[in-house]
Amino acid sequence: MEEGKGRVCVTGGTGFIGSWIIKRLLEDGYSVNTTVRHDPVEHKKDVSFLTNLPGAPQRLQILSADLSNPESFTAAVEGCIGVFHVATPVDFELREPEEVVTKRSIDGALGILRACLNSKTVKRFVYTSSASAVTFNGKDEQVMDESFWSDVDDLRASKFFGWSYAVSKTLTEKAVLEFGEQNGLDVVTVVPTFVCGPFICPKIPGSVQNSLNFAFGKIDSFGFMLQTPMVHVDDVARAHIFLLEHSSPKGRYNCSQCLVTFERISELVSAKCPEFQQPTKGSFKLIEGTKLKDLSSKKLIDAGFMFKYGLEEMLDDAIQCCKEKGYL
Repeated sequence: MEEGKGRVCVTGGTGFIGSWIIKRLLEDGYSVNTTVRHDPVEHKKDVSFLTNLPGAPQRLQILSADLSNPESFTAAVEGCIGVFHVATPVDFELREPEEVVTKRSIDGALGILRACLNSKTVKRFVYTSSASAVTFNGKDEQVMDESFWSDVDDLRASKFFGWSYAVSKTLTEKAVLEFGEQNGLDVVTVVPTFVCGPFICPKIPGSVQNSLNFAFGKIDSFGFMLQTPMVHVDDVARAHIFLLEHSSPKGRYNCSQCLVTFERISELVSAKCPEFQQPTKGSFKLIEGTKLKDLSSKKLIDAGFMFKYGLEEMLDDAIQCCKEKGYL
């Protein structure tokens, strides 16, 4: 019998969102199994940022698993009451064909789901999707709910930056929801938008770095995204746990707090970091990019979830964390 709230599994525990979910779960009294992908080419990963978390010595187990070998997750799932599947292949540089990455993502997720069924203990599976599985749908609506899905055929034809990742997340989310329906397993998905805030993983997350690129003096690197919905990492983690604990959640849940422009981020970063050179308003006119549409979190809020953080807190926490870790 587990002490506290029981044991849960978090895949991809060394990533930005996964590690923050683990932090939150330990604080909330859960025991946690998490998985780390072993790369034989690299040295063993430093996971001290996880093992040093409060409660980790008593209630955190770290196991090796890889989406390329779905059966490798069996030990991590065994004895758990819930599974948070956060791990995902990310290949923005297109080192591998999209079909290969997508197949690995789907096969890995389905393998973990089969392990959940075989465990006889897992009551709910929570999958971390992405706004990229919603946004690229070719529709004109400015605010999108959970009924919107990105158009995979259009994504494959467009080949814009990140298209392969968007295809992978769209098809994997559809696959896990279908598996849940066909096998009587309780499956819900969380659809976060652009995630910002503090981080405990050693490497600065890409979404945090892009959010603060004004502070880093890099304009071109986020030119493709002039407007985006955003959410604080702690709200994302809390939403995952909220849906695990909810009595009867159904299907997809968008998780987004606000729609922001990079002009607004520039104003806030300039006020908080006057020591860094900020671009002039005129320079924005020289940037060509995409304005992403908003995602509605009404379904999540109606279920009883409350967002704690606004844009200023997202940036404050990210800036403070980057300064503490020597990135600013």
